[in-house]
Amino acid sequence: MVSNRCKIAVKEELKNLGLHYIVVDLGEVEIMENISMEKRNLLKANLLHSGLELMDDKRAMLIEKIKNVIVGMVHHSNEIIKINFSDYLSEKMNHDYTYLYNLFSEVQGTTIEQFIISHKIERIKELIIYGDHNITEIAWKMGYSSVAHLSSQFKKVTGLSPSHFKQLKDKRRSPIEDI
Repeated sequence: MVSNRCKIAVKEELKNLGLHYIVVDLGEVEIMENISMEKRNLLKANLLHSGLELMDDKRAMLIEKIKNVIVGMVHHSNEIIKINFSDYLSEKMNHDYTYLYNLFSEVQGTTIEQFIISHKIERIKELIIYGDHNITEIAWKMGYSSVAHLSSQFKKVTGLSPSHFKQLKDKRRSPIEDI
């Protein structure tokens, strides 16, 4: 689950099956009662029909948690992380960063850093489109050391400078789920 709409869909499916939840968070659900295999399979099928997946594999769940921490940090937080992201992720996940990095790279075929950069660029596009912040403010908000660093990374990923992107009439963005 990478969006609030996903959380709503999961809550609805749980409600339809008469299941009571304690927590429905991005990538994680805690249910009050034990569920039968029949209800579990029904939940799995209904979620799949909604484009969501019920995960059993511990590695896949850890990867999903890594993604959710990154999505939460980049898209849903106004807090600037003042420590190194590898330390932040290790602390949040309660695992050694080298293990997380290797697992993520092996399973996803990309690095954690590239995943973060992809999400940061999409968030920057969003901030540019909405026009509430100038590039300097966006660079600070997104944790870049300078406007030049943001611009360089933005151009490397999109092929456009942030100012040229802002001038485009067709400002298409990628959905978070597709990154």
